[in-house]
Amino acid sequence: MRDLATGFGYLVKGQRWVARHGRWWGIGMLPALITLVGYAAALVALFFWTDDVIAWATPFADDWSSPWLGVFRGTLALVFAAACLFLAILTFTAVTLLVGQPFYESLSEAVDRSEDGHAPESGLPLWRELWIGLREAIALVIRVTLWSVLFFALGFVPVIGQTVVPALAFCVTGFFLVEELTSIALLRRGVLLKERRRMLRGRRLLSLGFGVPLALFFLLPLVAVILMPGAVAGATLLVRDLTGEAEPADDNPAHPADMVAGDPPPRPPA
Repeated sequence: MRDLATGFGYLVKGQRWVARHGRWWGIGMLPALITLVGYAAALVALFFWTDDVIAWATPFADDWSSPWLGVFRGTLALVFAAACLFLAILTFTAVTLLVGQPFYESLSEAVDRSEDGHAPESGLPLWRELWIGLREAIALVIRVTLWSVLFFALGFVPVIGQTVVPALAFCVTGFFLVEELTSIALLRRGVLLKERRRMLRGRRLLSLGFGVPLALFFLLPLVAVILMPGAVAGATLLVRDLTGEAEPADDNPAHPADMVAGDPPPRPPA
C-alpha cells in the first residue's frame, strides 16, 4: 500500500515543480488547451446526436410501449455518453502529448536536470520520436476502444454495472494515463511501449496511486489543462523511481538540485 501513497506523492511533486518554474507551466498548458478545444467541439456534437445514434442502433425497440422505450433508450444514452467520456479522458492525454511532443520532452528534460544535473537522451531525430509517439498513440486508441466496449457491455449487469464496473474503469483509466505520461521520459531512456508496460505492471500500485487521482481530476476539462504540465513533471519523477535513479526528496524549493538552467540562485538566509 505504500506505493499508492508514493504514486500520489509524485503527482503532487510534479505540480509543485511546475508551480516553482512558471515558464514551464505556461508552455505545457498550450498543447493541452489546443487539444481541449478540439475535444470539446467533438463531444458537444456527439452528445447532441446521442438520441439519434441510440435510435438508429435499436430499431427493434421502436414498437415498445411507454415507459419501457424511454427507460431502455435513456439508459443506453447514459451508458453511451459515459463510454464516450471514458474514451475522451484516455485519448486526451495521448493526443495532447503528441501535439506538444517537443514542449513536453523539454519539460521532462528540465525535471531530470533539476534532480541530478543530467537528462538522458534517446539520440533519435525528432521525426523518429514523433513517429513512435503516433504509432503508440494508435495502439493505445485501439486498446482503449476495446476496454470501452467491454465496460459498455458490463454496464448492463445489475448492481455490478453501477458499482464495481465504474470503479474498475477508473483504475484502468488511471493505468493508461500513467502509461501515456511516462512515455516521454522512458523513450528518452530507450524504453518502448512493451517494456514500459512491463515496468508499470511490476509497480502496479505505484501507477494507480499516480493515475487514478489524475483520472478523477481530468473529469473537469479546464483542470486537465492546468494539471497537464505538472502531470508530465510528476511522471518524469515516477520514471526515475522505476529506473532506480530517484534520490531522497528534498522539499526545500531553494535546494540547488531543484534548479534548472535560467533560474536565479537561492538567496542566503537573513
